[in-house]
Amino acid sequence: MSERQLRDLGQERWSRSETVGLWRTLGYELRDWDAGRSVVAWQASPDYGFGTHAGHVVQGGLVTALLDAAMGGACWTVLDDQQIFLTADLRVEFLRSSPADAELVATGTVVRATQRVVFCAGELHGPDGVLLATSRCTQVVLPAGHHANRLRSGDGRTDGTDADAGADGAALD
Repeated sequence: MSERQLRDLGQERWSRSETVGLWRTLGYELRDWDAGRSVVAWQASPDYGFGTHAGHVVQGGLVTALLDAAMGGACWTVLDDQQIFLTADLRVEFLRSSPADAELVATGTVVRATQRVVFCAGELHGPDGVLLATSRCTQVVLPAGHHANRLRSGDGRTDGTDADAGADGAALD
């Protein structure tokens, strides 16, 4: 029996870096990854937040997106190339304001993985190492051929160029 080949998150992220997407638009950087773990950094700027009496802070949806990217990355590292996932549940606890014009670092880890579900946790730290937010998510594992695979085109290609795809890349049924 051969050992299951897990995904190489760094190689996959690098190969998709030329395409338009959230990572490229916001400038996310994959700092580190290993089986069950992913670290994503982002140099936030005041353009992605709002002003307060204490200075600019990052909007909460962008904090959530960064944590989601780290947890999603961790999930990818425990799947093989015949699997994809969809997020079924995502929750975030904002512990402190996230400063704009600072590097934010999100670490995602797999808490438990089964054949059908992966549970992940995330932490967001500011430039001084202070914990800013925590998160949890539940990922549903699907076969790569599933119609929800945003990397699969309607004609069977996996190059993401499906003419019948919606704005998010998912095939329209």
